[in-house]
Amino acid sequence: MHEYSVTKGLIRTAVEEAKKAGAGKINEITLVIGDLSTIMDDSVQMYFDILSEGTIAHKARLVFKRIPSEFQCRECGEKYIKPKKGFDCPKCGGMGTPTGVGKEFYIESMEVE
Repeated sequence: MHEYSVTKGLIRTAVEEAKKAGAGKINEITLVIGDLSTIMDDSVQMYFDILSEGTIAHKARLVFKRIPSEFQCRECGEKYIKPKKGFDCPKCGGMGTPTGVGKEFYIESMEVE
């Protein structure tokens, strides 16, 4: 459900930046979303379609770029992409902890006119 407030902020930011650039319409927004952010693409799209009505972002295409979550092993220091199951290091089998990569959520670019 937090996608509602995130998407509302996304639209506000996109519209403000587009207007600063003198644009009258937003055609496309590329979003970078980390796998650890717990933000669901489908939910963002659904809220975007509803909340963007009446704005210059209405009917803009959303492009989602996912960033995999990175972990670092406590035992050997190896950095690795989190496996589908568990958190074990592929090098030594030790327990990994998140490095911070994979928590992203930001607008990478916009196509405007």
